[in-house]
Amino acid sequence: MDFEFYTAARIIFGAGKFKEIGKLAREHGKQALVIIGGGSLQKAGVVQRLVDLLKEHGIVCNFYQVTGEPQVETVDEGVSAAKKSQAEMVISLGGGSVIDTGKAISGLVTNGGSVMDYLEGVGKGKRITRPALPFIAIPTTAGTGSEVTKNAVICSRTQKFKKSIRSPHLIPKIALVDPLLTHTMPPAVTASSGLDALTQLIEAYVSKGANPITDALAQKGITLAASSLYRAYCNGNDAEARQNMALASLLSGIALANAGLGAVHGIAAALGGLFPIPHGIACAILLPHVVEMNFKALLTKNPVDSIVKKYRQLCKLLLDKEIDPKDGVSPAVEFLHGLCDKMAIPSLTSFGINKDDIPSIVAHSRGSSMRFNPVELSDEELITILEKTI
Repeated sequence: MDFEFYTAARIIFGAGKFKEIGKLAREHGKQALVIIGGGSLQKAGVVQRLVDLLKEHGIVCNFYQVTGEPQVETVDEGVSAAKKSQAEMVISLGGGSVIDTGKAISGLVTNGGSVMDYLEGVGKGKRITRPALPFIAIPTTAGTGSEVTKNAVICSRTQKFKKSIRSPHLIPKIALVDPLLTHTMPPAVTASSGLDALTQLIEAYVSKGANPITDALAQKGITLAASSLYRAYCNGNDAEARQNMALASLLSGIALANAGLGAVHGIAAALGGLFPIPHGIACAILLPHVVEMNFKALLTKNPVDSIVKKYRQLCKLLLDKEIDPKDGVSPAVEFLHGLCDKMAIPSLTSFGINKDDIPSIVAHSRGSSMRFNPVELSDEELITILEKTI
């Protein structure tokens, strides 16, 4: 029953809360480096609204735009931009990649060096020891939960890896979650980000690192996502569904930051480092197969009653009804496959991945996420999972 619990210093959640950003940011200074993503938020007028809200409180914005998942060079150049503009705070407005970029920049401005020095497994093993610049995360997607986590995921196209920089100092000072900002997400992004959130909730729930607090948060989040994700996909202006998914994403971030993840994220990290596949899509494709394999492996290798019961409870949470224990996890697996099918999740082969790539993927799947999987999976079991996805 021993555990620690981290989350953002301050979480502000609710429709319309975006309007408070000027007052909130002013507590941390007058110069802000604002990290934004592609042009969709600019076209929607959200970026200009942020500028206006900050300007009302005397805050000067210096923008740094990123596209795609953050690369090593993206972060290092962002650190230079922050120093050049004499930023007193970093604000990220966007999805998980934008938030991860801002998180890493805020930590490196005060700790020095390249992000490569701090990345797990590939860097110099340096640690973030000094407080980061004040960082405010404003998510515009409902998926990663990065606004309340202590890690930032960074990629390298040249070295083909996807690794984390991790420290409690990287947890945002403020997580400002306004579900109205997610209404403009197109259906495909709603699906991939939402399935990422659902994956995080499920993996945190059955993780070896789970505790009573993360269990409660994960259970609530799974229920919200199971009942609202497809609704949000079908109708982006369904305010209740969007609010539920924003909350599910937030809960997933808090849960994973404290409980860890599992095999889905272990394999997804390998896929993302080796191939141009979006993280949420990789998680969605893998999730039902990993749930099925984990349950089978638990029963044969290490039938821990508490985790076996959690998998059976997972079926009830997803389907909102009692399930015959004799059915194992089949109802959950069928539900997840059905959700992916209804939201047109593509296959791994559509990203140029084939069976010849499986050995390399397995070899790169033993990262930090895998150690929290509820049961140790052999290479042969990982191969089986991947063979079913191709």
